[in-house]
Amino acid sequence: MSLFNGKRMMLMAAAAVAFATAQAADISGAGATFPYPLYSKWADAYKQQTGIGLNYQSIGSGGGIKQIKAKTVTFGASDMPLKPEELKEAGLVQFPMIIGGVVPVVNVKGVQGGQMVLDGATVAAIYLGEITKWNDARIRKLNPTLALPATAIAPIYRSDGSGTNFLFSNYLSNSSPKFKDTIGANTSVQWPQGIGAKGNEGVANMTAQTDGAIGYVEYAYAKQNKMAYTDLINTAGKKVAPDADTFQAAAASADWTHAAGYYLILTNQQGDKSWPITGASFILLYGVPPDVAATGAALKFFDWAYRNGGKMAAELDYVPLPDSLITQIRATWKAQIKGVAAM
Repeated sequence: MSLFNGKRMMLMAAAAVAFATAQAADISGAGATFPYPLYSKWADAYKQQTGIGLNYQSIGSGGGIKQIKAKTVTFGASDMPLKPEELKEAGLVQFPMIIGGVVPVVNVKGVQGGQMVLDGATVAAIYLGEITKWNDARIRKLNPTLALPATAIAPIYRSDGSGTNFLFSNYLSNSSPKFKDTIGANTSVQWPQGIGAKGNEGVANMTAQTDGAIGYVEYAYAKQNKMAYTDLINTAGKKVAPDADTFQAAAASADWTHAAGYYLILTNQQGDKSWPITGASFILLYGVPPDVAATGAALKFFDWAYRNGGKMAAELDYVPLPDSLITQIRATWKAQIKGVAAM
């Protein structure tokens, strides 16, 4: 073999190793659209600092659960926490990553963000098809000073399996016995009427282009798209607006220490300032990773986000987890995820 060919083969081998390393460095995940604006922002900052990318498919919580169970991604993301028995059966470890809020958004002529107030029973009646016009007496009673048109209401709902669906339908189930009995709470439910759209992005877009529409999206989507969100009457009977303070108020009473598998739902929390459709977004990983290096890389990203991502979260009106909970989560990694060094 000539010296030239030998050097050429060595360079080709080095390039192959570098390519493989670069490929392995990308962290793969899929799931919830609820935290996507924040995960995207974190991913950009993390890549600038480390050179490691995040390939996150924003396909809905149902899709994220399916993909992690199929082992096609390193981590899944879901806004509906899996129950401890389901985690055990699948060999998965679950932990919360961030807290945020789901908000009703409307497209009603003359109504701006924060001008309309609704309550859970009224929103449930809209999605059940019992309230069909914006000037219905029940809506007018909640908004006596607001000029409401006789426009037909067009409910917009998530057509894909999603944690946003779960949080919204859980809230409505807690607010309306009829909704609970006929529709219930899950990542996918059978809406009796309305227009389906995929993802928080799809619901936001469909609501914005449909006269008389009402939809529900994660607050970051409402804020980024300058949508007319509604205030809500919470469990304490108080009118509250969606923002980081009311999401934090709802999260404040959460008892994570005694929540097996971190299974905790934050809708309809007590407190005068609590936003009633608050929820955590969760990460799902294998306790015995099929790819230890990939899982280790994912945990380094999550650890970095806990340490450095709080300001970015606040800018998008998500609520960072308290330090005590993050300490608890790191202990969970050490105890339950095999073969990966503790952070």
